[in-house]
Amino acid sequence: MTTVDDAKLHQLIGQMLNDLGGAASVAMVRMGDALGLYKTLHEKGSMTCDELAAAANVHPRYLREWLSQQTASSYLTYDSASQKFTLPPEQAMMFAIEDSPVAMMGAFDGVVAWQEVQPRVQEAFKNGGGVAWGDHGPCLFCSTARFFRPGYLHNLVQNWLPALDGVEAKLRDGAKVADVGCGHGWSTVFMAQAFPRSHFIGYDFHPGSIEQAKAHAREHNVSNVEFHVGTAQQYPGNEFDLVAFFDCLHDMGDPAGAAAHVKQSLKPDGTWMIVEPMAGDRMEDNMNPIGRIYYAASTLVCVPTSLAQEVGAALGAQAGEAKLREVITAGGFSRVRRATETPFNMVLEARA
Repeated sequence: MTTVDDAKLHQLIGQMLNDLGGAASVAMVRMGDALGLYKTLHEKGSMTCDELAAAANVHPRYLREWLSQQTASSYLTYDSASQKFTLPPEQAMMFAIEDSPVAMMGAFDGVVAWQEVQPRVQEAFKNGGGVAWGDHGPCLFCSTARFFRPGYLHNLVQNWLPALDGVEAKLRDGAKVADVGCGHGWSTVFMAQAFPRSHFIGYDFHPGSIEQAKAHAREHNVSNVEFHVGTAQQYPGNEFDLVAFFDCLHDMGDPAGAAAHVKQSLKPDGTWMIVEPMAGDRMEDNMNPIGRIYYAASTLVCVPTSLAQEVGAALGAQAGEAKLREVITAGGFSRVRRATETPFNMVLEARA
């Protein structure tokens, strides 16, 4: 009989309690966002339960439980003398400030979308089939856009594009750019705002996302951009100076085929920018908090999406640079380098 190590068991129980507390917090955090509780605390400062209830127009008895859970989660602090709750500035950057570089509400929304698709993916485990991106609930599209937006806002124009060889100068002078798999179009809009002399075309195979992208462009008064329904292997146009893939190559059924289409759509001196989730080449390299989240997303979204398409390469969200290089070079590119990176993403530059 195997002997149980009590110390290891107690350590595991502690981890599981933390995990369950985090899982239980997802609904609580999303309610705080939807009801404007975080933003009210951020704007007005420390408040008692009754003060916040009046300001946010919610029932104080419900709010008392929410505030207690959020304090136990260390998302809020509480002063027993004044009976006031505070959203510290660090937490405000995650929960209340939409343009913060570490705004995380999209991740909480995403977890709910992943849970909703569990029955379909669970069945796919048995038969090896896929679950198409369009068969997920609409929350997935919104949460994906909301999660990636802060990274694009704070890195794309400031760091990622300048890291590419000669691309920033072309964009300033006037370039033709395709943003493939653009989703709700935040990446396209941010580039178009920064480089008014260039023209940007966003493509995505999901019609609903394209409509959202068009709305974002209108809201931001961006005129040098257009959006069309199109796939990675069939989007129209050629003579592009830059083609960008943001967090989507690993979701494709035939990423090598997509790479080949990108190559023929570029000018001879054109650049393909591929932004992918940060990952090492071995599973052992990804045993960390980011890898834990990305492997969950990969299991529930990325791999099923790829397996629902032709070829079904199923690279997964933690493919790693070596595997991505194989796919890129299979499409005819001879030069690939890691241009830059963040804790969440790697940025690869491919040239013919």
